[in-house]
Amino acid sequence: MVKKVWPKLIFILGGAASGKSRFAETFVEAQARPRIYLATAQAFDTEMEEKIALHRDRRLPGWTTIEAPMDAAARLRAVPGEAMVLFDCATLWMSNQLLADADLDAAQGDLLAALADCAAPVVVVSNEVGQGIVPDNALARRFREAQGRLNIVLAAQADVVVHVVAGLPQVLKGRLP
Repeated sequence: MVKKVWPKLIFILGGAASGKSRFAETFVEAQARPRIYLATAQAFDTEMEEKIALHRDRRLPGWTTIEAPMDAAARLRAVPGEAMVLFDCATLWMSNQLLADADLDAAQGDLLAALADCAAPVVVVSNEVGQGIVPDNALARRFREAQGRLNIVLAAQADVVVHVVAGLPQVLKGRLP
């Protein structure tokens, strides 16, 4: 029997409400591996509480959820090799780092190293932020630039990159197993 070789890192990006998380969840659920959902969202208002509940409710049984709004790198390093991780999402992780006034370069470097060190394959979901208008305030522009840079390095490090538009996945790099 030939053992399936998994890509170390699969990067899925798309616009807001593009279907990227649903695609990632469906992909991970189709694999015969323990599933870990590394959640980065924080519910600061009712709208976000509802969005988190929607994501949680649509997942099939069998997921282990790990809340990691700030410490995703440490959590990734602790994942067992037989699992598969869905890191949803890098966009909220970056927002959390920015709002906490973290050292973005250090946090990003630690995250990238943790993704490389993780014993299990990881699927990272992120928003494509470079196709919209230029934000009208400094914080939003700083976020867009930081997220854009993170997406670039995630795509470079990834074995597979998928862009989801209107629920339709387009493989930009590598091949899905």
